[in-house]
Amino acid sequence: MLHDLKVRILAGMAAGLLATVAYVAPASAQSGEPIKIGLSMSLTGPLAANGKQALLGAKIWEEEINGKGGLLGRPVKLVFYDDQSNPSQVPGIYTKLLDVDKVDLVVSSYATNMIAPAMPIVMQKNKTFISLFGLDVNAEFKYPKYFSVLPTGPETKESFTEGFYEVALKQDPKPTTVALAAEDAEFSRNACEGARENAAKVGLLGPQSARDVAYVYENIRAFRQNFHMLSKDHRNMPKEWAPAMIVGCLAAIQRAETRGRPLIETLKSHAAEEYRNRPETRDQVRFALKFGAAAVFVLFVLSRIFG
Repeated sequence: MLHDLKVRILAGMAAGLLATVAYVAPASAQSGEPIKIGLSMSLTGPLAANGKQALLGAKIWEEEINGKGGLLGRPVKLVFYDDQSNPSQVPGIYTKLLDVDKVDLVVSSYATNMIAPAMPIVMQKNKTFISLFGLDVNAEFKYPKYFSVLPTGPETKESFTEGFYEVALKQDPKPTTVALAAEDAEFSRNACEGARENAAKVGLLGPQSARDVAYVYENIRAFRQNFHMLSKDHRNMPKEWAPAMIVGCLAAIQRAETRGRPLIETLKSHAAEEYRNRPETRDQVRFALKFGAAAVFVLFVLSRIFG
């Protein structure tokens, strides 16, 4: 099945090449010179396994199309260089392809991390650019001559993690928080951004909110433990213990309140989104509001007892 998908994608890439060569200047169309298509490809390094397959597919297309007479009566020639799976190599390769090799068309290497570094060079030369498996590379550039071969639909970033959330939300009990870890690279950042957006859609707390909940909870638990000990044993404690424990209780509540107030506003804003009527979201908001109310009440009681 994966093989069939790759074949279909490569066929789509070939169709894109066929459509794009129509932009080649007609003055050279009868010259018989080859239509040169330039690309970098990861033939060594971590991405080599996929890069070699992608290049093989492109070479098969080159051989087949030339066997049928080429394009517009001209043969097709692939011009490629190994980018070593290293994004820093990519700008120099595309500069050479366009300025030295004088290719008519450029297509991308495999994968997001290799495609993004080529974008400024291609845009500067005002060339049409077809990419292979790039995750929303054009989101920031918004280059009108960029075309992506990637079967993930219009919501590209979110599509990579939608299935994980669908499976997670079918669990019993349903999760209420999510933690995300991503490499500091173009693909990982884009995929992680989509994962955050999916978390917001389904009403889960993001990593920062989850940390805030844990922090508030730990401080409230510390307050409860100290206050319980104080209320139970304060008569038998050394004189200096009770004031110190009161200070500790107040400090724990203050820390929880300082971190908890922005958390409550965050939860309120979550509740105002499309998922505001979800039971999970309402429970999260009620949980935070109860802690806020409890903190205020405890401060009032402490001030009355020990003030």
